[in-house]
Amino acid sequence: MLGYVLRRLLLIIPTLFGILLINFIITQAAPGGPVEQAIAKVQGLDKTGNRATGSTQGDMGNSSNNNSNNNSSYRGAQGLDPQLIKDLEKQYGFDKPASERFTLMVKNYLQFDFGKSFFRDESVINLIKEKMPVSISLGLWSTLIVYLISIPLGIKKALKHGSNFDIATSSLIIVGYAIPGFLFAILLIILFAGGSYWQIFPMQGLISENFEQLSLTQKALDYAHHMVLPILCLTIGGFATLTMLTKNSFLDEIHKQYVVTAKAKGLSQNQVLYGHVFRNAMLIIIAGFPSALLGVFFTGSFLIEVIFNLDGLGLLSFESVINRDYPVIFGTLYIFTLIGLILRIISDLTYMFVDPRIDFNSRN
Repeated sequence: MLGYVLRRLLLIIPTLFGILLINFIITQAAPGGPVEQAIAKVQGLDKTGNRATGSTQGDMGNSSNNNSNNNSSYRGAQGLDPQLIKDLEKQYGFDKPASERFTLMVKNYLQFDFGKSFFRDESVINLIKEKMPVSISLGLWSTLIVYLISIPLGIKKALKHGSNFDIATSSLIIVGYAIPGFLFAILLIILFAGGSYWQIFPMQGLISENFEQLSLTQKALDYAHHMVLPILCLTIGGFATLTMLTKNSFLDEIHKQYVVTAKAKGLSQNQVLYGHVFRNAMLIIIAGFPSALLGVFFTGSFLIEVIFNLDGLGLLSFESVINRDYPVIFGTLYIFTLIGLILRIISDLTYMFVDPRIDFNSRN
């Protein structure tokens, strides 16, 4: 097992390099980089290229005439002092060739030096630390709730396969799966957050303004009070897949020969279910928990964060892409990819822990 883990750890290096290289090439080809956005601000343009207030066409005409020989490759740079363009390129690190910039980025990332944000004047690590608690809160609680409900429900559905209970619960979870989380969030705000009816839950933030003055018990209650609506929205569509996976896994095991043999020996249903079936049926579900946790942490929560005014990693990533904040884009990509690859290894180790018969070293 140690040899397998070491091989997987060594594979992280080329995998990370390949992911960074592909995304670096894509971002270099995409228009509207940080230099172009800075040029637009200098010329008084908004992000759509329309002129903002503060400068006139006459001013631009004079500037264009004074710098008619400016052959900058940046769109909209005509009429600007070439030295200003060079200063902007140096400020954002674009005064070096792309290959040199990528090599320097990889060297810094190997030392976990992700630099500073172009537009926030703060280090990437500090930004991630600042936003991480929100994403951890949303991801951890929503994942735990989904697992705590879906697994018992899936087992119950397997035992009552084809019954009215099975049909009714399947209908409910399919309806929940079909409802988009952001649409459900709007509905909850209208009903329970003062939108049109009752003001039961707060609709923004994770804590109240007077959180520091509360006792420990009051802090826990205040935190839970703020988390109810966002967690409901994140979990509403998460039950279907895990519940049906649990049900089908248990159904597959229940009809195997060893279960029939155990029942023939006089074991009770609970002894057969939790002493024999449970371990085999839960293998794929338990082993997939680390990856599921990562997925809920860092994906699919952007709209929920916006609706409930939660300043988390989803919102940070979206704003970084819109603003072409490359240090934040690549820093978060590197960290989350690294975490994801490590969790994949943990998933494999979980497989071996749950079922010792599995041996990845024997694979060719």
